[in-house]
Amino acid sequence: MQQIISFINLSMPKSLILFFSNIYTTPGHIILFVALLCFIIFIKYLFRNFIRKFILLRLYKKRKSMFYRLLFHRFEKLIRPLRYIISLYIFKIAIQLFMKGETLDFSFYILFLLLFSWWFYEIIKFVIYTSLSIKIAKDKEIHQELFVLFLNIVKVLIALVIIFAILARMGVDLTGLATSLGIGGIVIGLSAKDTLTNFFDSIRLIGENAFHIGDWIETEHVEGVVTEIGLAATCIRTFDNALVTIPNSKLAGDYIKNWSKRKVGRQIKFNLRLQYTYDTKELERVVNEIRNMLNMHTDIMNDQKIKYFIKMKKTYEDGIFNLSNHPGSGVGSKLLVYFDKIDNYSMNILVYAFSRSINWEEWLKVKQEILKEIIVIIDNSTLELAIPQEEIHLKNDVD
Repeated sequence: MQQIISFINLSMPKSLILFFSNIYTTPGHIILFVALLCFIIFIKYLFRNFIRKFILLRLYKKRKSMFYRLLFHRFEKLIRPLRYIISLYIFKIAIQLFMKGETLDFSFYILFLLLFSWWFYEIIKFVIYTSLSIKIAKDKEIHQELFVLFLNIVKVLIALVIIFAILARMGVDLTGLATSLGIGGIVIGLSAKDTLTNFFDSIRLIGENAFHIGDWIETEHVEGVVTEIGLAATCIRTFDNALVTIPNSKLAGDYIKNWSKRKVGRQIKFNLRLQYTYDTKELERVVNEIRNMLNMHTDIMNDQKIKYFIKMKKTYEDGIFNLSNHPGSGVGSKLLVYFDKIDNYSMNILVYAFSRSINWEEWLKVKQEILKEIIVIIDNSTLELAIPQEEIHLKNDVD
């Protein structure tokens, strides 16, 4: 670098060299500094208009491969830290033309350390997202929470590496620090007992497969959809759109009802109230017709349909199920229609079934269709729906 500066100075007029000497520099330093800044701008222009487009075009042509398709979408995030590292290195050379010192070197050391850590994190995140997407494409069961937990742990480890690297550059004795932390760690551990408890409870919740991100869960205090499982707390979006953050230790010690883990859809249960009648044959005919209607309905489950899906080993999306013939699967699929009770003002028929989907809106549509079909069946019979009535008798006293 000094040879370039000397060459530039030798080609400059002596009057110009004398002028710059008054500000304690030379024309070679100024010209080289400006040239390096222009080189940084040129690299940015070259990357955006040529290198970036060339690489993206190559990746787009290979988009049939999952790896290249993901690399195409995350290329900018992967390459941005590297571009900043190169620009910072050139800028460091330019600055050192005018000033040098331990403070300047330490400042650039911290900046390079942060940029390399950022680049390493983006690479790790790309590897995780790639493996996650490949598993999804192959219809494999995935635990997204493990990837999120691993990313959070990587963030913590990177932060620790940055801190220890800075301390080592400052001349701190890490061995002595580790020894002192052995005693101080006990104090810190006792003061951060709740934080450590939440961390290990988050691992336990994920290990027990209690729920996943996107699951609809219900606890003693909150009900909603899981949006994030963090190192210390879990975020739940309630159905009134509020975001509730619960410490994992409290969540692990509470009961958790996971509605999204239902193997088949939502339960449909109600009593059909009919007026009193002595025509038991007509009553039995109506019961059988309702039962046959439910058996024939494509969105109502029964034992035969459950066995079919077990045999075919079908896996569906949007709340439809993935069944196995394991005896502990606990699939409720009973379809029951029976004359159940003689009430104060009605004769009740119990209707008990399960929809095919667990989606709430689809469940409402299926239930609506069933109720309409039952109204038609009742209308085509001699039976009538019971309506509660009260009779008031007024006594007229005559003197």
